[in-house]
Amino acid sequence: MTREAVMDVLGALFLALGAFFCLAAAVGVVRFPDVMTRMHAATKPSVFGLILVLLGVTLTLRDPKVFTLLTLAVLMQIMTAPVSGHLVSRTAHRGGLWDADHAIIDELADDNAGSAAEQASGSAGQAPGQDPVAGAEGQDAQADRDGGRR
Repeated sequence: MTREAVMDVLGALFLALGAFFCLAAAVGVVRFPDVMTRMHAATKPSVFGLILVLLGVTLTLRDPKVFTLLTLAVLMQIMTAPVSGHLVSRTAHRGGLWDADHAIIDELADDNAGSAAEQASGSAGQAPGQDPVAGAEGQDAQADRDGGRR
């Protein structure tokens, strides 16, 4: 077998394996019961599947420009997927949309309790419904949100 044939076979293998991981991620998003497990399925195997697919494309095409572009795509995916998963999980936790009964450790509850206590002590001198931002800008922003009603 020539070198090009080996790279074509490896590229096809990586493409198929990456497609399998992306399919597993999609099935996990549909089948898992709560937000946290769905978020896990949406971030981890899909990123790994994308990396494998792009590696397969790179091995098949063997062009430096394609390699550079696909490397940037992989880096962007690696940088953004954990952040989006983190934001989804924090939002689900704060909204009570997760299965707290099966959680072993809930470190975010301690953080939320601490920030709630800080907010309560920091806004003790304000009237209910008043914007915590000091100054006229904060009051104007609150009036804009209220539709001008005060």
